[in-house]
Amino acid sequence: MTLEARNIHVTIKDNTILKGASLSVPKGKLIGLIGPNGAGKSTLLRAVLGLVDTQSGTISLDTEALSNWTLKQRAKKISYAAQGAPVHWPLDVEHIISLGRIPHLDPWQKISDTDNELIQQAMIKTDTLHLANRLVTTLSGGERACVMLARAIVSEADYLCADEPIASLDPYHQIQVMDILRDLANDDHGVLIVLHDLTLAQRYCDELILLHQGEVLSTGTAEQVLTPDNLDKAYHIRASRWQENGDSFLSPWKISGRPDHR
Repeated sequence: MTLEARNIHVTIKDNTILKGASLSVPKGKLIGLIGPNGAGKSTLLRAVLGLVDTQSGTISLDTEALSNWTLKQRAKKISYAAQGAPVHWPLDVEHIISLGRIPHLDPWQKISDTDNELIQQAMIKTDTLHLANRLVTTLSGGERACVMLARAIVSEADYLCADEPIASLDPYHQIQVMDILRDLANDDHGVLIVLHDLTLAQRYCDELILLHQGEVLSTGTAEQVLTPDNLDKAYHIRASRWQENGDSFLSPWKISGRPDHR
């Protein structure tokens, strides 16, 4: 059971964003999509969701072309937490999170006790229970991010895609969110996340996909992907590495050159 994209090409307004990029998200794995600004990470994630038109390539969900699934079927199988947690309606937090149950409801069907229990559990997991009655438009960026993650979790989809889910969060909530995503993968969900924090990417992700100028530069475990050569080529940095209690750690440390903005 896998969410896959193969040889994806995307051009937007004469700008080539992706050039033959591929990825695979098996159930039970946490996959990190990394790379410098402008590498095409968000575009590839949105292409996997069917939210971006592709000029060529294939996207499949559990071996069947994504285009063969209805929108409701897709919503049951794949949940999405968008970058920046955009919200345009002055609804309370609990209502926003409850929208994650819509794919499982018939038209005009009311939220059940089971749905409400799932909503409460999602709020507890994401530390948003105390925000339940707040208008989502009054929240900070970090609080909104946690609310939108709760909405994605409550859908109980097989796959969860999140675009920079820890951006704007303080260190405690960054680790909390990564713990939640790790637990989802351990519970046999496929999780795909766009990340900039290489330290957390190395610590939490089963596999990494490193994009550079719209192409996959490297894919594999953190040890295989976050090599000095790859960090230099993609990010123009050098990293400090160390071991502690049997775990490996990496932290960006020095600039090794200037980005190529061709």
